[in-house]
Amino acid sequence: MFRPKLPDTPHVPSITTHIPYDHAPVPAPSAGRPVAPYVSVGVGAVAAVVVVGVVLTALLAAVAVSAVSVAIAAVVLRSLVSNANKG
Repeated sequence: MFRPKLPDTPHVPSITTHIPYDHAPVPAPSAGRPVAPYVSVGVGAVAAVVVVGVVLTALLAAVAVSAVSVAIAAVVLRSLVSNANKG
């Protein structure tokens, strides 16, 4: 999924002579392990990271709103106390 797509290379004919042989053809190497299980793990990991990011962002926003409200309350209380002491 995240692997770069390489351009197709043009076929360059080679100058070799054909020498017949009596050997059995070598089997082609296998393509490797299937990719499907790893893709599903990757999708689950991405979903988990997104969910954790959303939750942490919401918590940070809640802390910021709480801090602002406490600061406003402190300013209001300070002005009330200072006005009460003057009069």
